[in-house]
Amino acid sequence: MHSFLKVNEAIEKADKTLFSFELLPPLKGQNIEHIENAIDPLMEFNPAFVNVTYHQEEFHYKPLSNGLLEKKTIRKRPGTVGITAAIMYRYRLNVVPHIICGGFNQEETENALIDLHFLGVKNLLVVRGDAQPSMKYFRAEPGGHSHSIDLVNQIMKLNNGKYIEEDLLNATPTNFSVGVAGYPEKHIEAPNLESDLKFLKMKIDAGSEFVVTQMFYDNKKYFDFVDKCRAIGITIPIIPGLKPISTLNHLNVLPQTFNIDLPQELVREVQKCTDNKQVRKLGIEWAIAQSRELIAKGAPVLHFYTMGNSDNIRKIAEAVF
Repeated sequence: MHSFLKVNEAIEKADKTLFSFELLPPLKGQNIEHIENAIDPLMEFNPAFVNVTYHQEEFHYKPLSNGLLEKKTIRKRPGTVGITAAIMYRYRLNVVPHIICGGFNQEETENALIDLHFLGVKNLLVVRGDAQPSMKYFRAEPGGHSHSIDLVNQIMKLNNGKYIEEDLLNATPTNFSVGVAGYPEKHIEAPNLESDLKFLKMKIDAGSEFVVTQMFYDNKKYFDFVDKCRAIGITIPIIPGLKPISTLNHLNVLPQTFNIDLPQELVREVQKCTDNKQVRKLGIEWAIAQSRELIAKGAPVLHFYTMGNSDNIRKIAEAVF
């Protein structure tokens, strides 16, 4: 049974590569069984932590009978704080909820952080979040943050007992360890990798304590990224993020959505597949090979993006842990 450690403390205590994974909150209207079905098959691999993503509201335009459009705001995946609590106390698992800039002002963010502090959450993964599907560029909420470093700074102030309302008496400091995202193939909006690394270093200098990377399919990209981080003085753990390819349309969707390259060898093998069942099997084999090399070279944790389905992650974990 886990005591709730900070991620970097868990890494320091471990004598081998750890296992972790990310979950999406259920779609609105689904129940927590959706989450349990994803977690249960992975518990035997003793996950060091589980990430739970946070989702902002989305705008949709509904056609009306008069030909005009009605703007509707919906939140498809609410419940991150509640899901975090449920997983922590049902499974005694260390949960790392995402905290995002998009869709929240500073006060709403502070209130969510207070809730998480009351729950005993020790770790957060701080990300800016994506632009609304209907918008080309990210736009902060009025009174919200435009960049993830501003969110890191807000959390560090709370860790020092500094709340938005400055005249609180005996304000209790929080004790969050902050992780941030790293992009081995650079963030989609960064002009180049060097500038991306400069912003990452700023977030770490502000107090971030671990990095979780975007998915990649060529381990050399991760190893080169780690080397470049170390060369500019980033010394904290850099956790590789992995997502096994599982459908034929991933060849188009993944590069477009996440701004990543797929190795030619992987593309050729996927193109030989006649159905998604074959692609899923190939994706598992590719991820096992990636995982074994990452473990051999001393990766601190292997972090898997499940997208809510864990049967393929289970097969990979069985092979490598």
